[in-house]
Amino acid sequence: MMLLPIFLAIHAAEDDTGLVARMQRRDPQALAELYDRYGRVTYSLILRVVRDGGIAEDLVQETFLRVWNRVHGFDAQRGSIGPWLLAVARNRAIDYLRSAGGRERNATEFEETDHPALYTDMEKDLLSADKARKVKSAVEKLTPNQRQVIELAYFEGLSQTEMAERMGQPLGTVKTWVRTALKNLREDLGAVVSA
Repeated sequence: MMLLPIFLAIHAAEDDTGLVARMQRRDPQALAELYDRYGRVTYSLILRVVRDGGIAEDLVQETFLRVWNRVHGFDAQRGSIGPWLLAVARNRAIDYLRSAGGRERNATEFEETDHPALYTDMEKDLLSADKARKVKSAVEKLTPNQRQVIELAYFEGLSQTEMAERMGQPLGTVKTWVRTALKNLREDLGAVVSA
């Protein structure tokens, strides 16, 4: 499962506050440093969603440009820029799938790109390597159908109705898989998430 590398790679660098301040002063070297720090994990996340290297490269560029253009709304005192950047990347990839998957490439914007300060507290929920191992273990305990619906929801942003259509299953069955998967994850990870 691809969640583990993402959880392991997301971390708040000690000097993110200074980096954000430099970006807010429009220092292009700060953008280069941000890319060096988060470019690989951003590409990995987007590639996992869109499954096309060329498209992933384009979306990485769009993600960093979007962050550069909206960094003035980011409050570095409330958290690291990394989690916000990855939220923007994930949503760019899902926007692409929804808009370009056989249709035009008119992406819908998600709110975290317009109000980044609202999403900086995500850092508090990031998992350490030990927690990531526990998450991986909990996900591996799910049945294949439960794991698939969780992946479709997270990586592709599908609704339960869209999952039912994609999987060729009744909506009620998919709802049961989602509910059971979330219940099992909550039980297995309750202590991990609150720790």
